Formats: sequence, structure tokens, C-alpha cells
Amino acid sequence: MGMSDGARRGVAIIGGGPAGLMAAEMLAQRGIQVDVYDAMPSVGRKFLLAGIGGLNLTHSEPYPAFVGRYGARAEQIEPLLRAFDADALRAWAHGLGVETFVGSSGRVFPREMKAAPLLRAWLSRLRDAGVRIHARHRWQGWNADGSLRFDTPDGELAVRADAVLLALGGGSWKKLGSDGRWMPWLAERGVATAPLMPSNCGFDVSWSTFFSDKFAGEPLKAVGLSFEGGGGRSFKRVGECVITQGGIEGSLIYACSALLRDEIARSGSATCYLDLIPSWDEAKVLAEVTHPRGSRSLSSHLQSRLNLKGARAGILRECLDKESFQHLPTLAAAIKRLPLRLAAPRPMDEAISTAGGVCFSALNQRQMLKSLPGVFCAGEMLDWEAPTGGYLLTACFASGRAAGIGMAEWLQDGASK
Repeated sequence: MGMSDGARRGVAIIGGGPAGLMAAEMLAQRGIQVDVYDAMPSVGRKFLLAGIGGLNLTHSEPYPAFVGRYGARAEQIEPLLRAFDADALRAWAHGLGVETFVGSSGRVFPREMKAAPLLRAWLSRLRDAGVRIHARHRWQGWNADGSLRFDTPDGELAVRADAVLLALGGGSWKKLGSDGRWMPWLAERGVATAPLMPSNCGFDVSWSTFFSDKFAGEPLKAVGLSFEGGGGRSFKRVGECVITQGGIEGSLIYACSALLRDEIARSGSATCYLDLIPSWDEAKVLAEVTHPRGSRSLSSHLQSRLNLKGARAGILRECLDKESFQHLPTLAAAIKRLPLRLAAPRPMDEAISTAGGVCFSALNQRQMLKSLPGVFCAGEMLDWEAPTGGYLLTACFASGRAAGIGMAEWLQDGASK
């Protein structure tokens, strides 16, 4: 190895989420002493919370479609996935004794659905490999002498390391440790960053009090959502969303959130369109709406002929003025294409993930910061985003793995020079 006077090299990893722990595994496998520092009382807090409704580890869709989910950053994420794709992640989980299966939507879950058994097995493997974990160590930037500053229950601590990995997460879910406070500390040192923004988030809609009081918390199941964004980016999909007191959220909205957020930033608001009966074409909807209804009210007519009731009927009335609602051709067209004006994304701390962070242009091919030799970055603090469905986690694992290998190579190069 050419290590100087037989000393083991020491690496500090700041952030004990999937990216940081994956890097620790790569380094420990190569005989490098790893210390992981995490601000929270235990590591993997957001990972565990993500697993409460069933841990969606990755997705089984074909590789080209998978890579396409990273949108504007597909080109930067693709090399990471080529080295560690969805199949590799599943094989890695199986190696920890965690079997996985593909759900009906193509999403991949652990057989037991939970994150805790996987995290337990992984931490025990890391400890056996000599990785040391320091909880309640909150990074505070650098001291004047270049050492790392940590706030700990026993006071301030200065740490020196041969290489450092920052795996600090994005800016959402402050209570689980990721708060984006590191952004100015890196910017001061000449690292290019893009502002953190909410991703996979809900949006504000100015509902009437009547509508939000009656329907907040109600799901809209099997509805279509379409949106024409700037720059030829468009979205069209069927899925589920949920009406909230002040807006709308849920997986269908999250999937389109990057386009909607960018449009609001550009134009001040975004109008998307709901298809309330995606399985019917316009002609069938029009025929049913204009079918003679006798003495029945229009509402009960819509319910009996089109099964439009509850939140679906409610949102139709909410988004159409009285005249349009009474004009049957307009009403039929709106059932297939109901305009919904979104005023603003929900605050970043409510978002599932964030866009923005350290620009890929600030990193070399080993994920080391060009302006800070020996300091590497991985995971969600890099400037990329993806929809939910296992894509966020897969790229965090792949990015942590690449950074760990990059650090080991860099240390070896430096030590053997």
C-alpha cells in the first residue's frame, strides 16, 4: 500500500445517512480507519422514518427509464448508477440478510417492509469492520487551523482527519438532522452551490373555506395530472393526490413538483390540469353529461351517470365558476381538463427532499471538492433531485459508494507519492 510508517489512515465522515454509511463501508473494506459523526442521537434517522410506511429501497423499471428520473441531472447521476444500480442495491441488501420483493407499482421493498432490520444488520457489519460512530456530534465548520469543529454533549471538539466526507443531506426534515446550515460555510471556501429548494413537495391552493373544511384530508384516487412546463418539459400521469387545508399534496403532485416549482419561480404561479375520469375519453364524458336528466339535480346526475361524488365532485365545483358548471359542454371539457392554479410550493422543511446544493461542477471525478483538496461530498447535499419511488435512496447509496472509493484512491495516491 505504501502507507507511511505503517500508520492506518483516518477518515472523518460527517452525516450518518445512507450516503455516509455506504462510503464508510467502502473505506473500511480497504483497511482505512473511519469515524462517522452525526448530529442526531443515532444514525440513519431519516432513513428509518422513510421506512415507516414500508421502506421503498429502489425501483425495478428498466435502466434507461430509471436514469431518466433524474431529469436535468441524469448525465451526472448515470455514472454513479452504472457502478451501483437497482440490482446491485438489492444484491447488497440480500448480503445483509434482507430479502426484497417488487411491489405492484414496480417499487422494491424489503420483505419485512421495515428499515430497522436493514439498518441494524448494516451497523453491526460496519462496527465489525472497525467503523466508529459518534452520535450527538454536530458539525460547526472548520477551525482556523483547518481542523473540524464539532459541538458535542461534552463541549466543543476539534478533529483532524486525512480526508473528510460531507454527507449532510439536503435542507428538509430539520428535526432529523438535515438543515442546510453548511451552505454558507462551503460558499465561503469557493464551492459553487445552487440555492436549496423544496422537491417532492405539496403546493398551496387558495381553496374556499367551505371546500377545505369539507374535503381536507380526502384523497383524489386515480386522477390524471398534466402540465406543460417551459423549455418543452411536460408531465402527464395518472395517480393519487390528497387535498389539504391549504392546498394539495401526494405522490402524483410530488412526481411533477420540480416542473411546478420551477414554473412558479418563473411566472409567479403554475396551472396544471386534472383529469377526473382518466379511463373515459372526452366523447363518452360529453355523452353522459348531456344525457337527459329529467327532474334530477345536476349533482345527482353527475353522480349516477359518471360516478362523480365526494372530493372529485367537490373540486369540480370549486375550480369552475357557476356559469361554466351549468354550461354542459364546458362542464364536460372541465371533467377531462380541470384547471388548478398552484400559488406556491409548501415550505422546504415539509418537503420530502430538496433540490439545489453543491454543484457537480465543484467536484472532480472522485467527488472531491476542487477548491478543498481532501474534502469530498455525497448524497442529497449535491445539486440533484428525483421523484419518490426509490430513486432518491438509490442515488444516495450510489453516490456514497463512489465517494468512499474515490477517497480510498486519493489517500492511496497521496500515500504512495
